[in-house]
Amino acid sequence: MPSTRTAALAAVLSSAASVVAAFTSPAVTSSATSKKSTTSIYSTVDPSVVTKKEYQDICGVDFDDRAMQDRLRKTAYLYPKHVEVIEDFEPLVNQMVDDILLETGEKAWQPQDYLPDLAADDWLQQTKDLREAAEGIPDEVFVVLVGDMVTEEALPTYQTLLNTFEGCDDPIGTTDSAWAKWSRGWTSEENRHGDLLNKYLYLSGKTDMRAIEVTIQHLITSGFNPGARKDPYRGFLYTSFQERATKVSHGNVGKVAKEYGAKDLQRICAKIAGDEGRHEKAYQSFCTEILKRDPDGLLMEFGDMMRGQIVMPAELMTDGKDAQLYENFSAVAQRLGVYTAIDYSEIIQHLVDHWKLGELTGLSPEAEKEQEYICRLPTRYKKLAERSMNKKKDDVVELNSFSWIFDRKA
Repeated sequence: MPSTRTAALAAVLSSAASVVAAFTSPAVTSSATSKKSTTSIYSTVDPSVVTKKEYQDICGVDFDDRAMQDRLRKTAYLYPKHVEVIEDFEPLVNQMVDDILLETGEKAWQPQDYLPDLAADDWLQQTKDLREAAEGIPDEVFVVLVGDMVTEEALPTYQTLLNTFEGCDDPIGTTDSAWAKWSRGWTSEENRHGDLLNKYLYLSGKTDMRAIEVTIQHLITSGFNPGARKDPYRGFLYTSFQERATKVSHGNVGKVAKEYGAKDLQRICAKIAGDEGRHEKAYQSFCTEILKRDPDGLLMEFGDMMRGQIVMPAELMTDGKDAQLYENFSAVAQRLGVYTAIDYSEIIQHLVDHWKLGELTGLSPEAEKEQEYICRLPTRYKKLAERSMNKKKDDVVELNSFSWIFDRKA
């Protein structure tokens, strides 16, 4: 009896060995004999032993990128209807890539266009002029400028977010869809913002760059969750709001800088705000197209998001020392009037007006309730914000130290 079992086991092992051999390059056998490293070879397939059709049947995966994209598209979505809607207006996204995004390379503005040219003969004078203008800017403005720059430098997190939106991701990194091209193009433009502000701050000599770099690394490591839930509707609602908020913040920092004579910083902030404004229009156009096809669906998601409020992208920032860094930075921005609760309410009002949400008809009873809630929200928020700001006028301003400005208080 034992001999019979041994024979059966030998037969099974022999069969398994032949299957394994089919997925092993002939080089493996010879390299094993010569005792050379074969780690990178064991995962290859010998085409002379296994055909492409056999490989597909066994593994369920094709060889080329196009087939992989098709396979990923067929994967079950969490939001199939939402994916169907955004795929329906993909031609518009192609138009956005052409009309909204600037061309890359020589025709696009670059950070160096707004900074001293260190290769020029008068580089030293250019740098002195920048530093002299920066010298008159108060610490409070630099705190807000640093906070805005740190937010921009966390760009890897935001591209990661875009690639979670079902139906408009970039699964292989070079996907040829309009959505993937938009995502990469948007990222390439946004990348300039952090670069420009970072270099300006470095040349100004007014900030502790190492402390700032530590903050950036912490923020990217921590990530952020805006509550998009992989839903393209929620994702584009969020970006519609956030791009406008960023435009407001950069624009207002520029206005404050101009008041203190820093015209170079004013130009920098205005240029970045202009980019944010173009991107804002694109994302809001995406939502406009969704409303044409599925107004109920977008209103339901918008109402749900607003009940939880909009999460700011730098909410998890820390320098490793101040656990309340984001709150302290936000308080300074509020006092300077760079970004306030009033701005928050006005952005909601802008979206309600831009999308003409109050004029939508033919909605389901559930969507009508959300419509009413959303349309009333800006006024409610503004009243609360004004009440809160009036109350704080009588409060003693508590200054906080910031590692970004060498632990000075602001």
